[in-house]
Amino acid sequence: MSPTATLSAVSRAQPLWEISHASLADYFALTKPRVMTLVVFSGLAGLVVAPVSLHPLLMLVALLCIAMSAGGAAAINMWWERDTDALMQRTAGRPLPQGRVQPHEALEIGVLLIIFSTALMALCLNWRAAALLLLAALFYIFIYTIWLKRRTPQNIVIGGAAGAFPPVIGWVAATNSFDAAPWALFALIFFWTPPHFWALALQRAGDYAKAGIPMLPVVAGDRATKHQMVLYAVALLPLSLVPVFLGWVGWLYGVVAVVLGVAFAGGTVALWRANHNALAMPLFGYSIFYLFALLATMMVCHVTGH
Repeated sequence: MSPTATLSAVSRAQPLWEISHASLADYFALTKPRVMTLVVFSGLAGLVVAPVSLHPLLMLVALLCIAMSAGGAAAINMWWERDTDALMQRTAGRPLPQGRVQPHEALEIGVLLIIFSTALMALCLNWRAAALLLLAALFYIFIYTIWLKRRTPQNIVIGGAAGAFPPVIGWVAATNSFDAAPWALFALIFFWTPPHFWALALQRAGDYAKAGIPMLPVVAGDRATKHQMVLYAVALLPLSLVPVFLGWVGWLYGVVAVVLGVAFAGGTVALWRANHNALAMPLFGYSIFYLFALLATMMVCHVTGH
């Protein structure tokens, strides 16, 4: 059954305009707050390392816009994927599959958040940052969620670009210019995303197969997925050092980046060599720590001049 037909069946089974009795927590869950935290943090990195300093209030507005836009895109993602979410153990408890939030509510919340955040960014910061903000949201919705996710095992590779936009948005919000430099941060997150997400996919391959989503472990198998993870993790090592060569930070950051990166690459190699997937979820957890720690070190070293 095609995604459109599946969604039509879901809509027939559940009245589209039925009024729900959702709690605020249910509506907040639509925005994928855990994912949003990392999105906002990477946007902060772009703001901090940019060569132009913003007023703290404007920085807060920029971060709020990034959060709202990411949350809006996530809500639309949940609206579109409510059929497959209901089939997967990891996502079956979300508000839409559980019927706590109605489909039209998720769609409306998503659209409104994206429109409001784009307008606010344009009014308070600049139209360039607003355009990138809108582009990132639309990329996540139409390229990743609707087009790629159910069609190709490269979904997270190409679609992961949406999550790499926030530091560039932060930089452009501060500078009001399209520079080449922040794309180094884009590349860092772009190459981090596949090994990060595939670690989770290895553990949840059965869920994805059940939902008909062609994640790499489902299509190519565990061994090929682990090999790809090693390649991406190794590629992260030189990419993480680009901020040093660009002069944003000193070699103190470089040392930390190498230590964190070697540990990440070593984790993927250990997973590749193992004949089981017990290391997948610990590696998934470390990947989140890796990006947070790397960006935090970058910002601290940039501010302190180390």
